[in-house]
Amino acid sequence: MAHFFHANEIAGAAVEIEKKGRAFYMRLADVAKNDKVRKLFSHLAQEEARHELIFHDLMDRLGKIELPAWASNEEYCRYLLGLIESHALFSDELVEKKMGSLADEADAIRMAMSFEKDTLLFFIEMEGLVPDSEKDAVRECIHEERQHLSNLQDMLVAL
Repeated sequence: MAHFFHANEIAGAAVEIEKKGRAFYMRLADVAKNDKVRKLFSHLAQEEARHELIFHDLMDRLGKIELPAWASNEEYCRYLLGLIESHALFSDELVEKKMGSLADEADAIRMAMSFEKDTLLFFIEMEGLVPDSEKDAVRECIHEERQHLSNLQDMLVAL
């Protein structure tokens, strides 16, 4: 028997991830001492804001979707919740603790890379859940998150 849940719930989680990402990058940009690092963080904050709008629009268009054949509704919901709750930026308390312990811009970049990896995993999972008509929007964000990770790696090497 097929199980269904509302895909707009996962799009809503994506919106929250992007909101938190935007706020995170804005904070990093505010404290960055290196001009190139500051510009990168500012650019990434703008990208997160743009992704937030994409997923917000998706929320309005998505209805119920079928879960993968291997998963029960309860099992899959626990899995998705685990992805969200283990995301590098989803615990405000943990983010504050990590932000307070950043030694330098290299540490900030490594933290941002962790955020991007978590986001990438979530979006890759999301791609499999949305209807074919919506996959291109998610794929675009996946591609851009990969580019963000690459840009951060390049900046880390350049420091």
